[in-house]
Amino acid sequence: METPTMRQRFEEYIFGLQEEIITSFETLDPNAPKFKRDSWLRAHQGGKGVSGVFFAPPPTDASPGPQTILEKAGVNISVVHGMLPPAAIKEMRADHSSIPYDEKTSLPFFAAGISLVVHPRNPHAPTVHANYRYFEISEKASEGEGTGKVVAWWFGGGSDLTPSYLYDEDARHFHTTLQNACNQHGSELYPVFKKWCDEYFYIVHRQETRGVGGLFFDDLSTEKHARLSDDVKRPRSSEEIFDFIKAVGNSFVPSYLPILERRMSMPSTDQQRRWQLLRRGRYVEFNLVYDRGTKFGLKTPSARIESILMSLPETARWEYMTDMGSDLESEEGRLMAVLKQPIDWAGLENL
Repeated sequence: METPTMRQRFEEYIFGLQEEIITSFETLDPNAPKFKRDSWLRAHQGGKGVSGVFFAPPPTDASPGPQTILEKAGVNISVVHGMLPPAAIKEMRADHSSIPYDEKTSLPFFAAGISLVVHPRNPHAPTVHANYRYFEISEKASEGEGTGKVVAWWFGGGSDLTPSYLYDEDARHFHTTLQNACNQHGSELYPVFKKWCDEYFYIVHRQETRGVGGLFFDDLSTEKHARLSDDVKRPRSSEEIFDFIKAVGNSFVPSYLPILERRMSMPSTDQQRRWQLLRRGRYVEFNLVYDRGTKFGLKTPSARIESILMSLPETARWEYMTDMGSDLESEEGRLMAVLKQPIDWAGLENL
């Protein structure tokens, strides 16, 4: 029996993780509609995927709207392959010098990932996002031989929390759960990836972060990493990095579900709903203006637009020169202060 390749093992892992996460949400709200599992194939090039999407259609008459815990959610998987053009290869060589480059030659690539976004209905329950991915580039094989040997590979991913109302215990729980997963594989990982997350999810034109952060990382491979020290413990081989990916991926449910359970039934006001929708407007701004994955997807020929825009909330709000959040003594203002100046939440756990 042949040993499974990393492609096969990662694909098997993310399909299992997708089912675990969807099942967790369906168990939490058994009376809500089930997630819609939408399988698809990538025509013309190659690949497949399964989009697991939750939505509750609004009533067609004057009856009350749905009372589900989630308002909109998606847990999506894509597994694609094809040819990477020279321009993209040239850009990737900045972090992966092992990739051969010829301005006229495309190379075979493989990319697999799981990406999820959950927008709860209650204003006190935070939105959450996570994704974990694997990318591989191979030599161009001789005619009739399929794909050549792998010349470069790397993992990336992360998870972040976006509340409308700030509860310190929620932020501490989320961060310490991620920190514990990271610390199994090296003490430098959490602080570096937490800082990277704060930098990445920054809305430049608003001068604020999207939420209270979490983890963000990319380009994890055997090669030298721009953000990690060479002389400290960290995952370096494909096996070690895959084990790290599984540790942080498996931490998603325990990092988020207890928070959702605490907040999903809290009483809320129309004003709190208004603030939630304003914060979701900021979420939309980041995703459409800055998010690399969204921008890359929208530029990709034959892209699956419904899956790319799955991350956007069902409803958002923009107000001209809104005064909500300007009073630093208010609950909204308290959140804004943290979005302007990120906090070391895991460090607060020990205070």
